[in-house]
Amino acid sequence: MVPAELFGSGVLNQHLAVSENDFVKVYRKAGSHTVVYLINEKGGKIPILISEVQEHPLTRKTLSVNFHQIKMDEAIETKVPVEFTGTAPAEKAGLVIVRVLHEIEVKSLPDKIPHSFQVDLGKLEKMGDSIHVSDLRAPSEVKILAPEETVIATVTEKVKEEVVAPPPIAETPAAPAETEAKAMPTGRQAAEPEKKETPPKEEEKKK
Repeated sequence: MVPAELFGSGVLNQHLAVSENDFVKVYRKAGSHTVVYLINEKGGKIPILISEVQEHPLTRKTLSVNFHQIKMDEAIETKVPVEFTGTAPAEKAGLVIVRVLHEIEVKSLPDKIPHSFQVDLGKLEKMGDSIHVSDLRAPSEVKILAPEETVIATVTEKVKEEVVAPPPIAETPAAPAETEAKAMPTGRQAAEPEKKETPPKEEEKKK
């Protein structure tokens, strides 16, 4: 069983428990914007919207839920998901389709809320093409609260990756090679052999 909180305008908050399997089946089909009916112990039907669901981040197991009790004769504000369809010709041409908006805020009677807004990407042909909120077609009973000029999807260029060249490696000047040979004199001096000085002979002493 999953703990649940029932709340709404003009009603007292109630702590409930619902079957996890039953809840998951309904939530997958209805989402958070479609009216569903909660059956109480007496068999009565309570119209609600699933307003919040907490899941375990790893197992995705449902931990708790909040039910917003509504009145079928009173308009409510909610968000309707955007469903993108088709393939944009601009994408085939190498451009990028940016999906900007994924939900549209509306005001409507609970039973008139659309399940989704379908947006055909096939209209995006070239650079600069965009689809705006004003392009949506909603039933007359549904008021779209988002500004008409709000962009839902647009075409842009691919981001080019700039290759940064590594900085040049500074060359260290080579040190002069050390040699054991000494510099030789040039010119005539180089051809003349070095003369050795002969020490003066001592005079022979007379006997």
